Amino acid sequence: MAQPSAENRQSTTAAPDTFTQPFSRRSLLRGALMATGAVAVPSFLAGCSGSSGGSGDPKTVTLGSNAAIPEPKGAYQTLFTQVQQSTGLTVNVNWVDHNTFQQNITTYLQGNPQDVFSWFAGERMQFFAAQGLLSNVDDVWTKIGANYTDAMKAQSKGADGHYYFVPFDYYPWAVYYSKSLWASKGYTAPTTWDDFIALAKKMKGDGIIPMAFTDKDGWPAMGTFDYLNMRINGYDFHIDLMRNGTKWNTPQVKAVFDQWRELIPYYSPGFLGLTWQEGAQQLLNKQAGMMVLGLDQIGTIFTGAQADDLGFFAFPEINPSFGQDAVEAPIDGFMMSRSPKNKTGAQTVLSYLGTAAAQQIWLGSNPADIATAGGVDTTKYTAPQAASVQLIQQAKHLSQFMDRDTRPDFADPVMLPAIQQFLNNPDGAAGILSNIDKQAKTIWSSNG
Repeated sequence: MAQPSAENRQSTTAAPDTFTQPFSRRSLLRGALMATGAVAVPSFLAGCSGSSGGSGDPKTVTLGSNAAIPEPKGAYQTLFTQVQQSTGLTVNVNWVDHNTFQQNITTYLQGNPQDVFSWFAGERMQFFAAQGLLSNVDDVWTKIGANYTDAMKAQSKGADGHYYFVPFDYYPWAVYYSKSLWASKGYTAPTTWDDFIALAKKMKGDGIIPMAFTDKDGWPAMGTFDYLNMRINGYDFHIDLMRNGTKWNTPQVKAVFDQWRELIPYYSPGFLGLTWQEGAQQLLNKQAGMMVLGLDQIGTIFTGAQADDLGFFAFPEINPSFGQDAVEAPIDGFMMSRSPKNKTGAQTVLSYLGTAAAQQIWLGSNPADIATAGGVDTTKYTAPQAASVQLIQQAKHLSQFMDRDTRPDFADPVMLPAIQQFLNNPDGAAGILSNIDKQAKTIWSSNG
């Protein structure tokens, strides 16, 4: 955020190349207000200093990337070298850390963005397509369409039926654990909520932190909310809640927070002050037994020989009517800005990125995700990657993560602090839900 938002989100570890000042989470709301004209776009954001905008060189395509930290950046650099060899086009990348890119995406797109840029499928793409801030990539899809399932195609279209997104990778959110720790303790994966809580109690009695839960960055908790809501109220209710902004102050959502309260005693001590990396280290070091997170994050911690020690299970069933039928599986990819300087080159690069060959190259350096295109050699996947494919294929529904399934002017500015308030004061859930409901109705009624 989540996303996460990624969903594939990372904590800020490098100074941003495009944006010259630090920003709080409130800047996302500011960006949304800029989209309505309520706040002027600062000149240093609108112009985007450094490697901004398109070059106009027919042999160069500019690309805005949200992967500035070393692990994914190195994999992308390998990929973009291959892009040049395969297409003859140089990809000039503007590297920005994930959180800064996400928090300032509206002002970025309104200014002088690169020809192509990293972003997310679903509502997060559709929101900007509806504002006219993107170019459709229908011509690209005439070339890559055969590589994708109908579900991937649906996640790549705007409300107008045009394609605006090229899927590149995705990954599941699940409950992760160390296989070797579990084997030494005789733990088995629960499928129901009662068994989940029983296992957490057993871990606590064994002197292990049951859940490596951390929420300093705010977004990791969104994944837990999504799963609780889908398991209790079902996928359709969850997506309606995310897309329409109604029903927040209802018994259904109250039930989510009531259920969540049962988990809090099993969380990492001081979790509101810990980053997801610190929680993942607790899992890696066998200090903690479980962690709800995305493979895109946890896979960067369990690397090399430790990769195959990473196990996971689907978030447990709560309401038998819905079972475990929904999986949170955020899709990352690329889009084209509304006025690219090198449109033909951008289409060529996007067409290449939409192939199994391109995604196989990237995954060779980044075992934390799985490919979206058909035809990838899955025998080269790690055990967690192979298991992820199976989990996703068995799902009846795929969600994208809270900050991808709902409006950007609602996810981080409203839900992020509200969830943190709840985690800090679980007994205040009623007032928190009432406040969420009021803000949601104001945002949807004001902005359509």
